[in-house]
Amino acid sequence: MPSKNKFYVTTPIYYVTAKPHLGSLYSTLIADVLARWHKLKGEKIFFLTGTDEHGQKVAQAAQQASKDPKAFVDSFIPAYQDAWKTYEIDYTKFIRTTDPAHIMGAQHFVRHLLATGDIYKDSYSGWYCTPCETFITPKEMEKDEVQPLCISCTRTTTKVAEETYFFKLSAYQDKLLKFYADNPNFIMPKERLHEIISFVESGLKDLSISRTTVKWGIPFPDDAEHILYVWIDALSNYITGVGYGNSGDEENFNFWWPADVQVLGKDIIRFHGVYWIAFLMAAGLPLPKQMLVHGWIKVNEQKMSKSLGNVVDPMVLQTTYGVDPVRYYLMRYIPINQDGDFSIESLERAIEKDLANDLGNLLNRMLILAEKNNMYTIRHSVVWEQSAINLRDECLNMLTEVLNHMEDCMFHMALARIWKFIHQVNVYFHENEPWKLAQTNPKLFEQVLSATCHSLRTIGILLSPIMPEKMAALLMSLGVSIDQHKNILQELVQNDWHHTFVLLKTAALFHKPETEKKMEQPEIAEKQKEQEQQTYITIEDLIKVELVVGTIEQCERVEQSDKLLKMQIDLGDKGKRQILAGIRQSYAPEELIGRQGLFVINLKPRKMAGLESQGMMLIAKDATGKTQLMSPAQLVPNGTRLQ
Repeated sequence: MPSKNKFYVTTPIYYVTAKPHLGSLYSTLIADVLARWHKLKGEKIFFLTGTDEHGQKVAQAAQQASKDPKAFVDSFIPAYQDAWKTYEIDYTKFIRTTDPAHIMGAQHFVRHLLATGDIYKDSYSGWYCTPCETFITPKEMEKDEVQPLCISCTRTTTKVAEETYFFKLSAYQDKLLKFYADNPNFIMPKERLHEIISFVESGLKDLSISRTTVKWGIPFPDDAEHILYVWIDALSNYITGVGYGNSGDEENFNFWWPADVQVLGKDIIRFHGVYWIAFLMAAGLPLPKQMLVHGWIKVNEQKMSKSLGNVVDPMVLQTTYGVDPVRYYLMRYIPINQDGDFSIESLERAIEKDLANDLGNLLNRMLILAEKNNMYTIRHSVVWEQSAINLRDECLNMLTEVLNHMEDCMFHMALARIWKFIHQVNVYFHENEPWKLAQTNPKLFEQVLSATCHSLRTIGILLSPIMPEKMAALLMSLGVSIDQHKNILQELVQNDWHHTFVLLKTAALFHKPETEKKMEQPEIAEKQKEQEQQTYITIEDLIKVELVVGTIEQCERVEQSDKLLKMQIDLGDKGKRQILAGIRQSYAPEELIGRQGLFVINLKPRKMAGLESQGMMLIAKDATGKTQLMSPAQLVPNGTRLQ
């Protein structure tokens, strides 16, 4: 059978009793990254996400809000769609379980199961958890327990006794175990598969799939007294979303189903890995190829919970830090195969170190240097120096490892490997000193820029599923565009460093976060107020400050500090001074050599990182937050005093 060259990915559908939080963003972002990654392969993409809008929990929340259930769920949809649009989630379809097409498809699915004899009517008595929409099985209850707690959320359960339709789940125990044995990579990571196998081996009981005491839901086919229980309703969205059960959509369904990857959190793995697969087996439908199960995002080592008050609002995060930096952080520092801890401190550290310093500064230094030397078109070399060949080989090694990690959905490992290569490109750029080659060997200067551009092109393409907006800007600055109809990843594997780049200087890609310091103690706040009232100085105070013009003759990094640069300043007849300044994050040493600046030279010398600074440089921050050196509009003699 020929390959369809397609990729179908789904997220869990989210309960509409609250707006999206960081955990729901994480699930959706994983699916988005996968969809964008497969788009780089030139594949056709269907990416399904949406909302779960039926059930007792939703009905109770609507009643508490004094709203009709449909009006209640409608009120939450803009929050989800706006959040996904803000975070550049490029979904194909947003499904709602109140959509007429879904209702029709879910009923068709149940009719199919009725026809196979896998559904029967009986009565049920047991303990039910409304928030989790699940029943507690006898084996999950403690011995002699009067009123059991839910094993998932630990809330108190309620005794339910009613007539219900059952699905013959017990008939599929052996079939499920055989399927898991034949498909050991079906649930990833594998430790999640072991949990499911253990659950199934302990014995399956038939599953209630309808309710009579709840009225907010999809009517059971041909039995108006019952509504579909939430899991058979919700899970069927994965097939109804691509046309199942809707006349005229059969071709669409047959093309897209089965799903290639279904993304879900570990708390709903039983419903997907057992119930959903058994439903599909009973219906004779193809099974999804893989379930990708991620852990929880914790805050201060605790699972996010409204009751704990530690839920993180992704919309607040993007306002402060930007969309792509948050996307990067979640994919890099929340490992998919385990729980991950979120903190503002680690987010800010990742933005400053990884994005602003390592990647953003590399691109910025290269573009500034090219512009300074009027080198806007960068041609590839016919014969490469050994250092460039080594970098090219390392680029291919990195690419091979990243492709493997991405196929395993180990995004954090892929990103760690890319950052290792970014570090190597920085070392290559620094060791070849292109700012000197520009004057002594223009041909080799262009080769260093070309090798850097080729490396950045590969980096930008690989990172584009993670940070689509920022990497589009990076690639645009190199004059590179991505052909969505090609398998661009296969092209990268050819390791063809024969591109010509047309450089375009752009604004800095990333900015270091400014953490706001709040006055918490009243006495400190009062002292600050007193100081603000004493801001005036006299002319006598002003003339004491000796501000002069000087030229930076030498500049180097201070190894003991990640902020300081050490400079030797020529002050004309006032001699030479060693001055330290905390501008390392904004300037490379080679960018400052030969430039004039303004300096305070009668400031008392002080020690910084073990070195003496004999003055102070005047700097300011522009609108983007980048530090700018203050200098005279025209060259003036060194030692000239400001008046």
